Amino acid sequence: MAESKNDEPSSSPLHVVVFPWLAFGHIIPFLELSEHLARRGHFVTFVSAPRNLAKLRPVLPELKPRIRLAPLPLPAVEGLPAGAESTADVPPEKVELLKVAFDGLAAPFATFLADACAAAGGEGHGKKPDWIVPDFAHHWLPPIADEHKVPCALFLIFPAALLVFIGPKALNEAHPRAAAEDFMVPPPWIPSPSPIAYRRHEAEWLVQASCRPNISGASDMERFWNTLERCPLVACRCSREVDGSLCDLLDELYGKPFLPSGLLAPYDAARAGAADGGGDDDAETAGLLRWLDAQPARSVLYVAFGSEAPLAPEQVTALALGLELAGVRFVWVLRRPVGEDSPELPEGFEARGAGRGVVRVGWVPQVRVLAHAAVGGFFTHAGMSSLAESFLFGHPLVMLPLFADQGLTARLMAERRVGVEVPWRVDGGRAFASEDVAAAVRRVMLVEEGEEGEVFRRNAEELKEVLWDTARQERYIDDLVEHLLVQRRADS
Repeated sequence: MAESKNDEPSSSPLHVVVFPWLAFGHIIPFLELSEHLARRGHFVTFVSAPRNLAKLRPVLPELKPRIRLAPLPLPAVEGLPAGAESTADVPPEKVELLKVAFDGLAAPFATFLADACAAAGGEGHGKKPDWIVPDFAHHWLPPIADEHKVPCALFLIFPAALLVFIGPKALNEAHPRAAAEDFMVPPPWIPSPSPIAYRRHEAEWLVQASCRPNISGASDMERFWNTLERCPLVACRCSREVDGSLCDLLDELYGKPFLPSGLLAPYDAARAGAADGGGDDDAETAGLLRWLDAQPARSVLYVAFGSEAPLAPEQVTALALGLELAGVRFVWVLRRPVGEDSPELPEGFEARGAGRGVVRVGWVPQVRVLAHAAVGGFFTHAGMSSLAESFLFGHPLVMLPLFADQGLTARLMAERRVGVEVPWRVDGGRAFASEDVAAAVRRVMLVEEGEEGEVFRRNAEELKEVLWDTARQERYIDDLVEHLLVQRRADS
């Protein structure tokens, strides 16, 4: 890519230290951002725990010289399983212990940064960092950066809808929200009408998991607000093509530059997935792809809820029976529960679905599956990383949001008629009905002229065309880099 903005002498390459929260839903977008920076000639030091770095997909060969991986070992914390370094390694109830371990990285990071800043006059990765790019959880990091006069640019992988819904600390103090009911309506700073609000079970999760202090001593909201306060610049994984006017509302709400980064969709993986011959596949992957090869075009529903969203046993059962009732072809990828070999499926489910459905436990090459011509829809939790992959192939969506930003995103996608959301029935518990799963699946996958599924497919295809306008998407990164360069010149 030509570096029209970055090739003047006063714009020598940046050295940027990026440091995501310990979840692969965060780590992967941070890696995508790092590769975009490296493509433009800048140097990136990517910080995380050692096992997380070992699990990363390979950095593109041409970018390896510009991306350095820097491991920071996590301190031991009582109750945290040995070797646990990401949210994928622990059950949900132990994530707060992971935050305790994460906060224990403050001193090692201070040492790392002091060493990095001591190399005055170096080049590339040996140069004093120009910027540090932390995540929402790093409330202890900006004071350390200030000691060394290194500015921070906060990178948020959350969609614009969540950031607008949360709002800044001052607005929350003016309009206090503490009970679940407070989060089940749009806040007063969002223009009406708006679908941006949580369902009850989502609001209860938000209050418990994000608004109240956990064992680490800080709530997620406090972490976010305190980190944000010390960062003069914020980048947000959103785009005007997907998030619309919400992107432009962020600057106004927060009173500082909020720059869209684009969705950081995995374009290289999508191109490779569409063209991959599969010569190096293991037996399970090869068998799955052969099964897909034998199915009619756009007839298979791909079902996957990512690595961070475990389903409770009763939810697995309801989902299985719903897929059976829907009567469509499917590939269902289930997360292996922590400490267990596999989730329990209804008795006889796999036998009854033989030939029509395939169940895989563990990892599959998701982008390659989504790229396959037999796949015609995606059943997802509506996490933005999964949606970004799906958008590249124009798949309509069946959405079952589980927590965090997923419900807000699902509401926006349903309003755009890109897919449908499975309703939850909350009657003293958290549940959805297999009949509702089946109905949602049929609405999306049964595509006849004049049917609703045709509308979903057409709208998904239109979104695909917009996102494959890569020049438009690259401009988001160009704008972000320009802001980093301009601020560096101003500081110097």
